[in-house]
Amino acid sequence: MIDVKELLRELREEPYEKISIRAPHSGKVEFVAKEPGVRVVGPSGTWKEVPGTLLVRMERENVKKPLFAPQKGEVMSLGEIENGQFVQAGQELMTIRHYLTREEVIARILRRSLSLFLAPEKGKYYFFPDVDIKIKTKGSQSVHIKDGMELFILSRMKRETSIRYSGPDGIIYAVYFETNDSVDRDSPLIGVCPEDQLGQIQEVVSRVQSDWEERD
Repeated sequence: MIDVKELLRELREEPYEKISIRAPHSGKVEFVAKEPGVRVVGPSGTWKEVPGTLLVRMERENVKKPLFAPQKGEVMSLGEIENGQFVQAGQELMTIRHYLTREEVIARILRRSLSLFLAPEKGKYYFFPDVDIKIKTKGSQSVHIKDGMELFILSRMKRETSIRYSGPDGIIYAVYFETNDSVDRDSPLIGVCPEDQLGQIQEVVSRVQSDWEERD
């Protein structure tokens, strides 16, 4: 079990993440968000169909491509680039400071606190039918798992393979994948909490939900 109090202290000292906005291809740059401190919003809508704040226009072969903010926050710094300057693909254009929400803080703590079971291969993952039914009807924390238990079905290249869980016994506290979505190798599938640590985890989650101050 990690020192959650120390982790919370670290997050309060730096309650944000830095998002680097880079040129997706070479071309001329036209800044729309032109100075540090400009507030931006990320995409919105049911399917994130409404783009975020327009940050930059990239021009190549007389075609302009807009770059939008991927998250809510503020412009932290601009690259050492002038309007109209030609840049190479991958060059940093600006950095956005995104202040963490309660949900994001909790997610970070859980990823550091839980035992993560990682995808052994890239592909689509499904729970075994009996586990899937239990999760859908009673929630993931109703499922107790043991080392060596057949837990997942991996669908890849039109083949299905049984995947056994490897790790400490406990309950499935968090699920990190969606059915029918392709999961990259070594991405977390589930976070497992030993039963004797469940109370500690729930206490920390409750503390964050009540104490964490979100910024506009």
